[in-house]
Amino acid sequence: MTDRDETAAKIAKLIEPFNKKGIAVTESTRFAQDLEWDSLTVMDFVASVEDEFDILISMNRAAEIETVGQLVDAVGQLQGER
Repeated sequence: MTDRDETAAKIAKLIEPFNKKGIAVTESTRFAQDLEWDSLTVMDFVASVEDEFDILISMNRAAEIETVGQLVDAVGQLQGER
């Protein structure tokens, strides 16, 4: 399992409590459109991702992330910047 696979698995676990509709989550799952998250839910979720991976995701960066796959890549990049 690659680091990216591990990151994706952890993110999928973090999504579960917020996935009220039980939507199957893939790399192309979009947070706003597919999971129907509002901005408060997104903020709560981003906080849980930051805690899990010990990173900070700027508001600008978070606004650019639309899919699960983009988030996995962003987390990988931010971890590499530490």
